[in-house]
Amino acid sequence: MMTGPINGSPSSAVVLPARDDIRAILDSHLQRWKPEILDLSHSIHADPELGGEEFRAVKRVQRVLRKAGFTLDEKQPSQSTAFSARFGSGELVVALCVEYDALPAIGHACGHNINAASAVGAALALAAVAGQLDITVKVLGTPAEETTGGKVDLIDEGFFDDVSLAMMAHAAATDVVGGSSLAMGMWDVLFEGRPAHAAAAPAEGVNALDAMVIAQTAIALARQQLPAGSIVSLIVTEGGSAVNVIPERARANVEMRAPNIRILKTIQDKVRRCLEGGAHASGCTLQVTPSGNSYAELRQDAFLSQAYRDAMTARGRDVACSTDPVASTDMGNVSQLVPSIHPMVGYDVRGAAHHTAEFASFGASAGADQAVLDAAFGLAAAACAAAVNPAYRERLLRKTRT
Repeated sequence: MMTGPINGSPSSAVVLPARDDIRAILDSHLQRWKPEILDLSHSIHADPELGGEEFRAVKRVQRVLRKAGFTLDEKQPSQSTAFSARFGSGELVVALCVEYDALPAIGHACGHNINAASAVGAALALAAVAGQLDITVKVLGTPAEETTGGKVDLIDEGFFDDVSLAMMAHAAATDVVGGSSLAMGMWDVLFEGRPAHAAAAPAEGVNALDAMVIAQTAIALARQQLPAGSIVSLIVTEGGSAVNVIPERARANVEMRAPNIRILKTIQDKVRRCLEGGAHASGCTLQVTPSGNSYAELRQDAFLSQAYRDAMTARGRDVACSTDPVASTDMGNVSQLVPSIHPMVGYDVRGAAHHTAEFASFGASAGADQAVLDAAFGLAAAACAAAVNPAYRERLLRKTRT
């Protein structure tokens, strides 16, 4: 057994279970809830819903949480497929972020059913020790990670204000912790001109497609001067309706990624000038509308990462440590606010890449099921390690109190 001040105050000394005893409790509770956890993963996988439309997934998640004694907070997010629930009343608040959105046409090709089930599993396991460790387990349903970034909206609405640490795991082909992600911003672009007959009166028209071509060319030339690690992608979604009509409207989606949010702003300034150049040269008007929230780069906490890795090693997994950026996630914004982890949990996908139908086909496999349970254990064990480490716990609480 471990004895000591759980929050750094000598008057609050309590007897804490030893690490192995805590892990045994977590594992026992996961086994108890295994049918519900895996059924949750399978049902979300079989019934994919797009970001902002995950109504059935939310009901499934909440059903499991209520069965385990979690209660919905009195204040709920404004997003219709977001929610906040909790168990316990400890000062140290552990947030589990639950993703459940799918991709158009290819379903759960990013494995968010595994992300959701592992986060819920971790929450259920932590509920078993919440009283002993003086923690509150907070579960946040975070929609639309693939599109608008629901976590950023929850940050803006204050749902992370009382959080001491945040965590989730992400489906992958290999086990990795510590990695970063790229900051990202997306825009919807609209050029508007004036239509005219392309042969009889072309001089009377203002060609919106010309504006788009000029802007694309400027962006292509600007790539050489962009900071290292920058990525700019653009697709034209509308460029005219008939070949003999001067296009009055052209639309595009632009996606910009960068090593961090500071460099992202530099890229956005450059791309905006390229778009403005197309408008100026063609005589068109320009409208740029952010498509969802900008994503910050991910910062994974070193203490939590090592605690997660140690716990996963105990489960027989070989978890690599890496600082390399992988794609982009709104969990990056959370990690800028509170200590966080976002490890990748691996299972056999036969070499399939994320965001492919082939990757989605493995989402309810035996390997995926084991990944759900192992990740749930790793997350829960990492949270417990934070709760029983007096110095780290006090550091977390100091940030929350201020």
